[in-house]
Amino acid sequence: MGALDGKVAIVTGAGRGIGRSEALLLASEGAKVIVNDVGASLQGMGDDKHPAEEVVELIKAGGSDGAVNASDVSSWQGAHDLIHQAIDTFGQLDILVNNAGILRDKMCFNMEESDWDDVIRVHLKGHFATSHHAAVYWRGRAKAGEDVSGRIVNTSSEAGLFGNAGQANYSAAKAGIASLTWVLARELGRYGITVNSISPRARTRMTEGLFSEMDKSDAGFDKFDPNNVAQLVAFLASDEAADVSGQNFVVFGGDIWAMGGFHPVGELHRDSAWSITELAEAKSELFKDASPGIPPFSFF
Repeated sequence: MGALDGKVAIVTGAGRGIGRSEALLLASEGAKVIVNDVGASLQGMGDDKHPAEEVVELIKAGGSDGAVNASDVSSWQGAHDLIHQAIDTFGQLDILVNNAGILRDKMCFNMEESDWDDVIRVHLKGHFATSHHAAVYWRGRAKAGEDVSGRIVNTSSEAGLFGNAGQANYSAAKAGIASLTWVLARELGRYGITVNSISPRARTRMTEGLFSEMDKSDAGFDKFDPNNVAQLVAFLASDEAADVSGQNFVVFGGDIWAMGGFHPVGELHRDSAWSITELAEAKSELFKDASPGIPPFSFF
C-alpha cells in the first residue's frame, strides 16, 4: 500500500531534476502520473529528445501508470489541455505539482525585455494557468456535492524569499509564486483543496551554477539529491497533509523549515505624522530587530 494509492497526479517540468524525482516518487507511492515536459533547454529554447518518455517508462516499469504531456503550461490552452489529459486518461485529478521553469539570469542593467517576459511567463503564469484549470475542475465537483481532496504543490525558491542578484526576473516570479500560494489557499480551502509551496535546494540544471559545494556529502548522505525534496512533496500531496495549507517550506537534504510570511522587525506608533528629522532620529527603533541594509540572501 502506498500513501497515494488511487490518486492521479500531474507534475510539470518532470523530465529532469526535481520534477523527475517528484514524478517517480509519487508513482512509487501508488499515483498515476501525467509527466509534463516541453523538452526545452534550460533557457526555454529548442527541443531535446523528449525527456518525459523515459520517466513514464520508469513509472510503468515500477508498476504504476503514467503518460507524457508536452504542453506549454504558460499557455492558457496548454494548461487546460494538461489538466484535462489527466481527467480524460485516468478519470480524475487529485494532485498538481507545479515545477516547470527556465532561467535567463542577467543583472537588471543587462536584461532584455524578452528575458523578463519569458521567465515571468513560464514560472508565474505557468503556475497560475494550471492551478486555474485544476481549480475549475475541483470546484465543479465540490459544487456537485462530491467530496474533493485536491492538492497543489507549487515551487518557489529562496531567491523569491530573499532576492538574489542577477535574478530579478526569476526572484520576482518566485516571490509571486509564494504569494500566489497564499491566495489560492485562501480561495480554495472551502472546496477541499490545499495549496502549499516549496523552496528547494537540490542538484538540477537550474542550480548547478548556484551552489558551490554540491558534490559534498555528509557521512554518505547526499544533501543535494532531488529525492530529498520529492519526499516532502509526496507528503504534502497525501491525505496526511489535509490540514496543511498556505505554507512555504525551505527544504535542503534532511532539513526542512516551515517559513512564515512577512513580519514586523520594528515599529513606530503615534497619533500624528512623522517628519523626516523625527524618522531619522527614530531609525534605530524602527529597525531594532534588523539592519536597515539589504537583508541576507539566506538564513542558513
